[in-house]
Amino acid sequence: MALWRPDPTFYPSPREAVNAPPETLAYIAAFDRSAQRPDAIAVVDVDPDSTSYGSVVGWTDLPHTGDELHHFGWNACSSALCPNAPHPHVERRYLVVPGLRSSRIYILDVKDDPGKPAVVKVIEPDELAARAGYSRPHTVHCGPDGLYVSALGGATGPGGRSGSVGRVGSDGPGGIAVLDHDSFEVVGAWEADRGPQHLAYDFWWHLTQDVMVTSEWGTPSMIEDGVNAELLLGRKYGHALHFWDLRKRRHVQTVDLGDEHQMVLELRPAHDPTRTYGFAGVVVSVEDLSASVWVWYREDGEFKARKVITIPAEPAGADDLPPVIAPFGAVPPLITDIDLSVDDRYLYVSCWGTGELKRYDVSDPFNPVEAGSVRIGGIVRRTPHPAAPDLPLAGGPQMVEVSRDGRRVYVTNSLYGSWDDQFYPDGVGAWAAKIDSDDDFTFDERFFPHGDDFRGLRPHQTRLQGGDASSDSYCYP
Repeated sequence: MALWRPDPTFYPSPREAVNAPPETLAYIAAFDRSAQRPDAIAVVDVDPDSTSYGSVVGWTDLPHTGDELHHFGWNACSSALCPNAPHPHVERRYLVVPGLRSSRIYILDVKDDPGKPAVVKVIEPDELAARAGYSRPHTVHCGPDGLYVSALGGATGPGGRSGSVGRVGSDGPGGIAVLDHDSFEVVGAWEADRGPQHLAYDFWWHLTQDVMVTSEWGTPSMIEDGVNAELLLGRKYGHALHFWDLRKRRHVQTVDLGDEHQMVLELRPAHDPTRTYGFAGVVVSVEDLSASVWVWYREDGEFKARKVITIPAEPAGADDLPPVIAPFGAVPPLITDIDLSVDDRYLYVSCWGTGELKRYDVSDPFNPVEAGSVRIGGIVRRTPHPAAPDLPLAGGPQMVEVSRDGRRVYVTNSLYGSWDDQFYPDGVGAWAAKIDSDDDFTFDERFFPHGDDFRGLRPHQTRLQGGDASSDSYCYP
């Protein structure tokens, strides 16, 4: 819906976004692993002055089952203030929520009742397949000219669509679909020339430099039933970054990180639009079970990548480990998410396997300095939250989201249904936590929604009311 003035939650620069008012609500996507109940959007009170602070205060069940909600986003953000934006007066009103298993995409309106998002449109798998040639939508970002949605799978498999949950579409290639900002109709596939790119996962951009960056996980069959040891040890999962001409929609360059570095997942470019660098997280090295973070950058007209953080595996007895990693005698960190503060100072790295969230000062992106760490959950440690010291926790910091001012960090504990079951076979549970990120880096003991608060569903990603560190991109420094 058009406004006479730009949405007040839009900021032309990251410098101004840092001074935005604090969020009062958080939206958390939660899914039913059994696919018998609808997935939902849980609304959590994050206003510390509220009597319901830290509680789930709103809930919206979706109309179908078997979606497995994943990485959702806003319909519009600060990129609408870019000079080339054709719609500067849209408002941040709708959540765009993909179902990774069902291939549906839900549009939810939060304007009239922010505590109870209302489903106003459902994009069915057939529309996504027919118009864009994709299935398994994964990540949503709002661009200046449309809504971008990455997808892991292609439109049809050898036998077409089987109709069973989790079997929609083919094994690729994955890529990016574009949705219309106003109608939310699928416009088509973004790529005009994909070059050698086949595997897909995350994507981001340097808007002012017409650069798109994409990463690699695997095709639907490679992730569907958990980590496939044969594929992992065979080094078949994604291990490269792809760089594109954003305006021409053409593949420009591949940077291979080395096939020992399996599953290049989350991407976080610098928010400063004058800088051409960003961070990529790698889940695991098949050589020593370590995880790593890499910096991409441009030098002499070409993109390059350099490993700047290595997090080693932690030794453990085989009896304490799930079958998938028992033969290795160690717990891999499993970096499953990273997030970069809006001022580009701190990088947060979630180690879902060991149950650790690390904070690094990346003021010099090529020389990160560890600047804090907290523990919660973990495959072996099962570290409790300070608010419930007698409650061992499964899962670990998985999705991480940072407030615009950088002072609050929110984490949730579920990764992906089949992978949860593989690494936490006794149950992953359900919890969310908040870390205060000032001079200290410590848990907020007042904030710990968990267990029945999520009504038997598993919490995955968080979005903050008014925007957050991974929702917006900027065109002015």
